[in-house]
Amino acid sequence: MASKDSQNQNPRGLPSFLPRATSSDQNSQEASSNPRKQARQQPDVSQPSSFLPTLDLIIIHQQVELLGMILGTETSNKYEIKNSLGQRIYFAVEESICFNRNVCSTLRACTLRITDNSGREVITVNRPLRCNSCWCPCYLQELEIQAPPGTIVGYVAQKWDPFQPKFTIQNANKEDILKIVGPCATCGCFGDVDFEVKTVDEKVTIGKISKYWSGFVNDVFTNADNFGIHVPADLDVTLKAAMIGACFLFDFMFFEHSLAGL
Repeated sequence: MASKDSQNQNPRGLPSFLPRATSSDQNSQEASSNPRKQARQQPDVSQPSSFLPTLDLIIIHQQVELLGMILGTETSNKYEIKNSLGQRIYFAVEESICFNRNVCSTLRACTLRITDNSGREVITVNRPLRCNSCWCPCYLQELEIQAPPGTIVGYVAQKWDPFQPKFTIQNANKEDILKIVGPCATCGCFGDVDFEVKTVDEKVTIGKISKYWSGFVNDVFTNADNFGIHVPADLDVTLKAAMIGACFLFDFMFFEHSLAGL
């Protein structure tokens, strides 16, 4: 009986009903440390990347767009995605129409393509044009996550709440897996803004998505933002991919502002 309990116990405190990294993820890690085994093993296209299974901190840094600052126009967003050591593992580029960026602004429809350091696209995030208001309980924000591109693995859906920003992370069948709850005020003056990642019943917090305060000058005069995603390392890679997409959505909804856009 004791041996059975020890098998079910999770040292990181991750609820047992949440999907975790699969054995194929562990095999890919072993293969990376064994060149002979890596040569024999076929690539697993069902997973977003070999990096995500090992990460418990994902840093997202938005690049400063000098052209947008000078001309006062909205340009396509670009993000560097790094590990806890600051090493870049992915690069994300927004694809959108210039008219949508400058007319629909932060509500614009767009596609974010995430590539690894070799230029191979590993994750695609699709965002349709939708509403964003606590006074409108219908047709709220939603993202579609594909990993690899062409294979839908989940969604990030906004849930109506008059006081707090709330979102759910869903699987490919649109079943709720996790919930994200933000603070009542997302201005983040002189401090970080934390969005807590919780179980669906909101009783257990398993991680958080933080918008780091990067200083008064940077926050006011530029659109460049820095985010950190804190999750258990053994959380399923599709949920980590969805959290990266959620991070992009939060940037559009709450932090995409500067003096150029006022």
